[in-house]
Amino acid sequence: MSFFNSGEGPYIIAGPCSAETREQVLETAAALKALGVNLFRAGVWKPRTRPGSFEGNGTPALEWLQEARTLHGLPVVIEVAEPEHVELALRHGIDALWIGARTTVNPFQVQHIADALSGVQVPVLVKNPVNPDVALWQGAIERLERVGITDIAAIHRGFSGYHAASRYRNPPNWPIPIELKRRKPELPIICDPSHITGSRALVPDMAQKAMDMGFDGLMIETHLHPDDAWSDADQQVTPQVLQQILGSIVVRRDEADCNSVELEQLRQQMDSIDAEVIDLLARRMELSSHIGTVKKALNIAAYLPERWNEIVATRGARAESLQLSREFVIGLYERIHDESIKQQLKVLSSGMNEIKK
Repeated sequence: MSFFNSGEGPYIIAGPCSAETREQVLETAAALKALGVNLFRAGVWKPRTRPGSFEGNGTPALEWLQEARTLHGLPVVIEVAEPEHVELALRHGIDALWIGARTTVNPFQVQHIADALSGVQVPVLVKNPVNPDVALWQGAIERLERVGITDIAAIHRGFSGYHAASRYRNPPNWPIPIELKRRKPELPIICDPSHITGSRALVPDMAQKAMDMGFDGLMIETHLHPDDAWSDADQQVTPQVLQQILGSIVVRRDEADCNSVELEQLRQQMDSIDAEVIDLLARRMELSSHIGTVKKALNIAAYLPERWNEIVATRGARAESLQLSREFVIGLYERIHDESIKQQLKVLSSGMNEIKK
């Protein structure tokens, strides 16, 4: 059984963003132990965006965590970003490690950490890289696997974005963790609602969304006095609020536990519709090729902005009339239009090879 399996319900990791003081660590660990949390988290070294802010207490904090583990019997996990961090963590009996988003994005640094773990059996969690790149995420996990680490889980903490309109600190971009799960079905994936939302008010809803998506657990930053936290104050909840979250979330059943005739019938209908959609796309691409032939005869460019604007307006309006997301449909047509242009370019460039010869 994986280390990241609670045996019953979601696997829960909780604790403060940073280990600030000995008293804070011990009191928080005691409160979370009473809630049945599986793993106590706290930042020892904090990779801050800009210098001058609190960057963690380092080795003294390891000693506080060691004491908390002894007093309360609660396993502890910290972030490591350097081989030296790994060495110190193992020396202090830290039960599990996680690799942060800023580190996952750098294969060289992940490899350094993996090399430091070679020959050691310790559970490791890997946060997604800050950018939405599933291959980078998968690659970091595989580097750990190659040095013999067998107990690995992924943490979905959202992705950095440039959309000021987003209500989230790091938008979740659900297709990325879904694709990782497709590639590695046995890999536990734990959601970090704190870093996704950046707001304690949004954490409960995001935690439930993670359960709706079938995630294996949650990592929720928890502080005795969040407003006074030395880092990431806005996204941390109190132990009392964490208790409410854990008591209210609905954990979805695994499909293997169900035998629904209705679900199977609906899926068969969806499969049939998907086949029709693919057939229609094939017919559309045939038309694109014919259009390319006409454009070649008329000496017209493949891409015509006026035509694309017309597609955006008409398809977007039709989507809204059918209560579909305009953004979703336009995004889909961007891909279709791109492929259509490729088909036309093939026609327009045909014969050029003969000229080159």
